[in-house]
Amino acid sequence: MPNAFSTAERPGRDPRLLDQAKQMALPPLVDTFAVVLGRFDDALFDRAERAGPSQMAFLDAMRELRRRREEITARFRGHLVKAWRSMEAGEPLSVEQAFAQDHQDALSLVSDQELESRLAARNLASVVMREWKPVLSRLDRRLGCIAGNLPLDSDYNPIGSEHIGVAIHEAFATCDLTLEVRLVVIKLCERDLVPALGRIYETLDQRLAQAGVMPEIQTARKRDPQPKPLPQEEELGPEETANAPAWAARFVNRMAGVNRAIQASTGHRAEQQEFDGPPGYAAGPGAQGVLLEALHHLLQESRTGREQQAAQQQTAHQQVNQQHAQRDLSQREMLSVLSLLQATPSATLRAAIGDTGESLAQRLKSEVLSSAMQLGVDPSTARLAPVDEDAIDLVGMLFDVMLDERALEGRPRELIGRLVVPFVKVALLDRRMFVQKTHPARRLLNVLAEAVEGNNGESAAERTLLTKVEEVVDRLVAEFNENLAIFLTLEEEFRSFLEQHRRRIEIAERRAAEIQRGQERLEAARIRMTAELDVRLENRHIPQAIADFLRQPWAHHVTMTLLREGEEGDGLREAMALADGVLEELAEAQRQIIGKPWLQAWRPALQHVFASVGMNADAASGAVDALHDTLQAVAASRPDLEKPLPELPQVILPKPAAEEDSAGIQLVGGIDTLDFDHSDADHFRKLEIGTWLDFIDKDNKVQAGKLSWVSPISSRLLFVNRRGVRFCVASPEELAAMVRMGRLRTHQAEDAFDAAMQGVIDRLEPNKTVAPV
Repeated sequence: MPNAFSTAERPGRDPRLLDQAKQMALPPLVDTFAVVLGRFDDALFDRAERAGPSQMAFLDAMRELRRRREEITARFRGHLVKAWRSMEAGEPLSVEQAFAQDHQDALSLVSDQELESRLAARNLASVVMREWKPVLSRLDRRLGCIAGNLPLDSDYNPIGSEHIGVAIHEAFATCDLTLEVRLVVIKLCERDLVPALGRIYETLDQRLAQAGVMPEIQTARKRDPQPKPLPQEEELGPEETANAPAWAARFVNRMAGVNRAIQASTGHRAEQQEFDGPPGYAAGPGAQGVLLEALHHLLQESRTGREQQAAQQQTAHQQVNQQHAQRDLSQREMLSVLSLLQATPSATLRAAIGDTGESLAQRLKSEVLSSAMQLGVDPSTARLAPVDEDAIDLVGMLFDVMLDERALEGRPRELIGRLVVPFVKVALLDRRMFVQKTHPARRLLNVLAEAVEGNNGESAAERTLLTKVEEVVDRLVAEFNENLAIFLTLEEEFRSFLEQHRRRIEIAERRAAEIQRGQERLEAARIRMTAELDVRLENRHIPQAIADFLRQPWAHHVTMTLLREGEEGDGLREAMALADGVLEELAEAQRQIIGKPWLQAWRPALQHVFASVGMNADAASGAVDALHDTLQAVAASRPDLEKPLPELPQVILPKPAAEEDSAGIQLVGGIDTLDFDHSDADHFRKLEIGTWLDFIDKDNKVQAGKLSWVSPISSRLLFVNRRGVRFCVASPEELAAMVRMGRLRTHQAEDAFDAAMQGVIDRLEPNKTVAPV
């Protein structure tokens, strides 16, 4: 955060109030943390009794925390004091800066345990913010005011949620704890510390207000929340439009179109809620009923053509006989047949799930009628009731769209396909599944689809996730009869598991950004080293030994120095001086100066460079001697006396980041050759971290990518996939070119069920007879 004034010059700064606020905040926070820390013994002992193989880790942690209690408290206090002093100095410390200061080695990656601990601390911070957001927002403004009108927020407030999280992370950073125990300890802080923070914040806020610091900020009164109806009681009224399925708005216009069509043909206006569904069609109340009835009419229209064609192929006598002979299967018969198919799906149904060319809806209807024989029903005398046919059509088309348009291949496709029959049963039992976003069946389908989409089991974490999905599907197929409660149970259990997996994704995402950052720094260091080397070697005749020295040990030394110290460090200046000194002595030797003690002043620096590539002291000394003898031979005009360098150790640096993504989307190199709209490039330069985009490959398959990091070196944008793996790295100009090529678009953020229902409507609408308005 830039500071235009010195500490003493900042207008509005009140040192007296700052010191009083510090005394009112920091000691109570530290004392409260110490009290919470003292309670950990009992909690960890209880955990140890239930921990099984991890029992010793918890018992060891109890001893470790007792031994280091004072140090832990001091480290907690230390971070808060450091953050407060930064604010007093007019340069508030951000959380990212705090973490960066704790990890000074720029050449090493942050360990998985460190990343896990940081993530847990950030999660704790989000809990603090959620619990105490109003008072923290007021404290941001009041503290910023007395610190000299600094614009504080949660990232910079020294006693705010984020710095509390960092202080807890720092407090236990030096403790010898396993990852499992460390996360439990941070969770215990969340449980016991967060409730106590509110009292400290409220007291400080009130005292600052009483002291005249922004008294116009009023404490918001808490209002009693109004009870919300249970999901099954909700109606899609105007005020609840946001909770309606994404495709539902299209039916509002569609029903208006139906009304006008009926009015035009009959002279009478039909009210939307007076449409009659088929017999037995339990539409449901209000707007939900309207949407379900609209779906029925749309399905009915789509079947009209098929039924007319079938009727034309039959004689009038056959039609009359068929009408008299056939009866509707009862719901009990339907559920019994579907239970049979759920337990033992036929080979033809399994084949239809794997075949993109066959309609699941048509195959399901055929299987239901043929399987009815096992209940003693003659298929030639039975037919599907219209309401049941609607259910099968909708579910069949829903899964057709999902399997065709999402990245579901192999095992993921098979797992999702096994849900078809259970979902037909749900549709028969409760049609609100299609119009109610909170329905447990669709919530379960959404989380399962999220888990398997694009998951090819390439990593251990992905394979674990697929195994868990298979367990859920197995339980649903085995246990679902007619009680929908199992969907709620399985969804809650799996969502809890998925939250743990998402935490791994966040760690993978941070690791991808960290690797990319390191690669770009390496790339920049190599570019700088190459430029310096070219300047010194251009249009000059260099003996082989000196050229080999500059191109290998010296080049490696310069690259590593840039990575460690940056361009402003003393190491880079010393390396440049060494190269220039060697070349100056070469110039003197080329002027046939005899008898000079070559490289005497540079011998220690040369030995240091050779040692940096892995040569021992004797070998490094021999390499310097070879350079000395080469210069002596040049001065004597005796090329035959020049000596080569000893064999150098093989030094391999990581390759720079590739200019293409790992998923096969080829990026165009060189901005000058790109065809793009500059306004699109400007849009990508301003894109916020966390924004999702849809990338379209050459086969028109869509994969979502999230902006995870923007390089401060090259301004390239790093996108990761849903598993946190690096997916695409591109400049704003390259992304703009992809937009022009139709390879990139705004992310369509519908969940799997909503997106599939939209696809169902898109497939049905070409057959409509009444156009929506």
